[in-house]
Amino acid sequence: MTATTAGAPPPARPRAKRRGVELSLLVCAVLISVFGYVSVGVAKQDAVPQDAGAYGAGLGMLALLAHIAVRLRAPYADPLLLPIAVLLNGLGLVLIYRLDLESTAEQSAPTQLVWSTLGVALFIAVVVFLRDHRVLQRYAYLSVATALVLMIVPIFYPAVNGAKIWIRIDGLSFQPGEFAKVLLAVFFAAYLAANRNALAYTGRKIWKLQLPAGRVLGPIVAIWLLSVVVLVLERDLGTSLLFFGLFVILLYVATGRTGWIAVGLLLAAVGAFAVGSLEPHVHSRVKDWLDPFATIDAGLGPGQLAQSLFAFAAGGLSGTGLGRGRSILIGFAAKSDFILATAGEELGLVGLVAILTLYALLVFCGYRAGLSLLDPFGQLLAVGLASILALQVFVIGGGVMGLIPLTGMAMPFLAQGGSSVITNWIIVALLIRVSDSARTPRPDTAETGVIAPAVPDTDDPRDRYGPRDGYASRDRHDPRSRLRERRGPRSPRDGAVAPTGEDDR
Repeated sequence: MTATTAGAPPPARPRAKRRGVELSLLVCAVLISVFGYVSVGVAKQDAVPQDAGAYGAGLGMLALLAHIAVRLRAPYADPLLLPIAVLLNGLGLVLIYRLDLESTAEQSAPTQLVWSTLGVALFIAVVVFLRDHRVLQRYAYLSVATALVLMIVPIFYPAVNGAKIWIRIDGLSFQPGEFAKVLLAVFFAAYLAANRNALAYTGRKIWKLQLPAGRVLGPIVAIWLLSVVVLVLERDLGTSLLFFGLFVILLYVATGRTGWIAVGLLLAAVGAFAVGSLEPHVHSRVKDWLDPFATIDAGLGPGQLAQSLFAFAAGGLSGTGLGRGRSILIGFAAKSDFILATAGEELGLVGLVAILTLYALLVFCGYRAGLSLLDPFGQLLAVGLASILALQVFVIGGGVMGLIPLTGMAMPFLAQGGSSVITNWIIVALLIRVSDSARTPRPDTAETGVIAPAVPDTDDPRDRYGPRDGYASRDRHDPRSRLRERRGPRSPRDGAVAPTGEDDR
């Protein structure tokens, strides 16, 4: 039997892939969604929906295909990302179906299911074909050029509900700004990763704020200003705030300068005040936020924000139950902007906290993957994508609860909207890829248990010709054995057996 090195650490345990955990969570996510679907049917029609089995089979098949793609191409990815996305998407379909039952307009749930299927297909494509997230860094300027084109085109189309953010072609409509936010996240991450040292350590210091050199910060500020101007022309305050928040967060992460947060908050406040005062569409939303019950006092009935607040109040702690609320009174945006109000009324505070916790876990997994990576681009990309989700939830949730003015964005995965659900699935796919890179064991932490060299090889002939006399075995890379060699023969303190006989005397 081969002797082991004295005092050597035990072999490293292989890192678990945890795909079995992911599959178990996916099963739970699908079952919860099917249970919600059945609950809505029983509440509204006193019978289990006839297509409940088809709904469960379809959602389960999508989840299984996505799981197989992750298992084969990203085996070390975070096991929470995919189940959370499936559960949120499933709950969104349930809430939209519930609102369809009280609406005489076009049924939205079947269309949303088609968009969800396309989103999962793109998720699988990204996971399968994008083997390394660092490839995206090569296409930084192509990404920003494409993003600007996507944001400019809707200006030439008619406004929908006061905002020019839609493109309608032959009855098909989509929102290009949803895709632009992912492309801008790629550009910001690539540019800041390449110039992070110049941004952090060069330039002029004013009071306690280190201002980077203009030639370094200028291009990214110009791109950001152009995107904000375009979005102001489109009257889309929500996406403007999202892009600005993304820019400030990534600038802070890249430089580590907390002063950028203060500057960002100040500029956001100034910009919001200016747009809220000058733009009529945004100004009306600010007025509704300041006094949501003004229309009631004027005898015109409650507006959308007031109905949303009534829905949250009616839900109480445990909710009225799926299918038993009256959030349809909110009006045309009940399935999109205000879908969180339906969740709050019918699931109550408990259900609402559970949904927000799912979003928090999704964002946390993205941040954790970014912190675990060594390459700056991957760090910034993961933080940027997770921040997009966090900012959307904050802006939309705060708007429908009356904490901030309503901005007209879609709640990730829950709200009706094909462009939104497709973009969110792409974001999750990129986070899957990044987390797989972060958790994949590196060669120097081999799963085989081989310990990496602790010190570089030397020209000592003792290293070439094996252990000295008196040692049964020695790991040539163990620094403790080299130290013992320099000290000479071992003493009893070193763990050697003391000699016996006449030599003792």
